[in-house]
Amino acid sequence: MRKIAILIFILFCACTKEKTKETLKEIPKQAPYFKQIKSNDVKLPKPEIWDWLSSHNEKGQTFEQYFRSKHIVPTKDSNIIYIRPIGNFNTLQNRQIELLQEYLEIYFQLKTKTLKPISNNIVPASARRMLYENHEQLLAGYLLDSVLKKEKQLNRIALMGLTELDLYPKPEWNYVFGLASYRDKVGVSSIYRLQDGELTSENFNTCLSRLLKISSHEIGHMFGLHHCINANCVMNGTNSMDETDRHSIRLCSVCQQKLNSCIKYDNKKRLTDLEKFFDRNNLADAYKVTNKDIQVIQ
Repeated sequence: MRKIAILIFILFCACTKEKTKETLKEIPKQAPYFKQIKSNDVKLPKPEIWDWLSSHNEKGQTFEQYFRSKHIVPTKDSNIIYIRPIGNFNTLQNRQIELLQEYLEIYFQLKTKTLKPISNNIVPASARRMLYENHEQLLAGYLLDSVLKKEKQLNRIALMGLTELDLYPKPEWNYVFGLASYRDKVGVSSIYRLQDGELTSENFNTCLSRLLKISSHEIGHMFGLHHCINANCVMNGTNSMDETDRHSIRLCSVCQQKLNSCIKYDNKKRLTDLEKFFDRNNLADAYKVTNKDIQVIQ
């Protein structure tokens, strides 16, 4: 009996040692790139009364915490980001979806594909409502659970549904920008409130910037990134469109290090690709912050 007890103890110690070894895997040495661009991180100002951090006591996420957390990592069988349009999109809206696909492919340095749109008719009457006259909304949870989670695209690592109608999460809420299941790597967002009532050639770039921020933020969560409290960063939490507009489209140095440890792309190539995208699409503010990063790594 004593021999059995000793054997069990030895096995327990061996398993514990192996688990500890796995949990405490060595943190990689920080590459010079991240030290260089840290000089361009902008400190978050004190939150205004309705801002995210004024009502959410978040502790943030260090690089070490991220590195040792469980999160998806691209593999040869799971490496494509998909966008699923839902509804009837006009010419300008379709152009934004095209640019979103191009941007996400650069941002995550992963193949990104846009699927064929599906009709709003896929949502039954029980999962839609009229908030007021001519303002129809779709139940975000229905799209997530009964539509998107059931899709099985080839080599999918993440799926983002995109609707042109407004979304609501439950009857007592007026609306929601989007909803996601980070465990299932599926999300749905609406462009309805990004457009200031109507998307036009005059507000196209402002609305596009919002779409790029919100989509990269939500998919960033799917890759395990938490809300950032380190600097002005696209991974900052947001309570309103005004706050989204004030937040940078840039990932801060810490969040860039997290994403790069997961996807393992060439940092300089990604940065150069982003600068070219912002330049040719006349996104002046985004171009400036990206160019500043390029200047410090020369």
